[in-house]
Amino acid sequence: MIIFWILVILLVLIISNIKIVPQAHAYVIERLGVYSGTWSVGLHLMIPFIDRVAKRVTLKEQVVDFPPQPVITKDNVTMQIDTVVYFQITDPKLYTYGVELPMSAIENLTATTLRNIIGDMELDESLTSRDVINTKMRSILDEATDPWGIKVNRVELKNIIPPAGIREAMEKQMKAERERREAILRAEGEKKSAILVAEGEKAAAILKAEAEKESQILKAEAEKESAIRVAEGEAQAILSLQEATANGIKMLNESAPSSAVLTIKSLEAFEKAADGKATKIIIPSEIQGVAGLAAGLKEIIGEGK
Repeated sequence: MIIFWILVILLVLIISNIKIVPQAHAYVIERLGVYSGTWSVGLHLMIPFIDRVAKRVTLKEQVVDFPPQPVITKDNVTMQIDTVVYFQITDPKLYTYGVELPMSAIENLTATTLRNIIGDMELDESLTSRDVINTKMRSILDEATDPWGIKVNRVELKNIIPPAGIREAMEKQMKAERERREAILRAEGEKKSAILVAEGEKAAAILKAEAEKESQILKAEAEKESAIRVAEGEAQAILSLQEATANGIKMLNESAPSSAVLTIKSLEAFEKAADGKATKIIIPSEIQGVAGLAAGLKEIIGEGK
């Protein structure tokens, strides 16, 4: 019976000393009070009454939001800044034995680092240089926490709270700046509007001048074409007259007229040439003889009647 109870006790001790380390965790083991090793994920067996789990460590990234810390800028303005630190434990042994109360140590280190950085900046610079402050703090904290087995991944300034008087002055300044920008935008809009109106009037004047110019050109071309048509008509009339005269001469030649007919035609031509306006006409001698003969014939015919 005693052996049975001894076996039961041994079984309970063995089962109680079987440890399973979950994912993203690590166990720091001490043997007789001395660091023995770090258990990673898996099944492990401790020696009863000799080994013990000194610390259970999570290897996941952790976030710590520290309360606002009072800081003083270079131009002696006190404001409240709260920070958020993202860190990860990389060495469970150093994290266990490197520092007492690691979170408190990180908080105090963050506060002092923030005061040192902000103390070298003026208010306006500190309000507009969050990225610079975050980068400097991350670098300093990561280097300082390296002996503790902690890696600082990011540091973010969550809120920067200036004094109430400074906030009021900043709001007035922002309001004045907005009003100034509004006035500038209104003036630029009026300027652009005036420019557009002037350009429109200029374009209208140019188009009007071009239209008048084109109208004058078209009018001149029309007058030119009209003059050309009149000249062509006159030329066509002269040509027709000349062709008629030539045809008359041709027909006269083809009819083989006598000399007397030619003489009479010549006299008719002289008559037309005089047209009652000439004061002196010179008639060739051969035509004069024929003219006398024609006059005599005319008288004889007259008497016979």
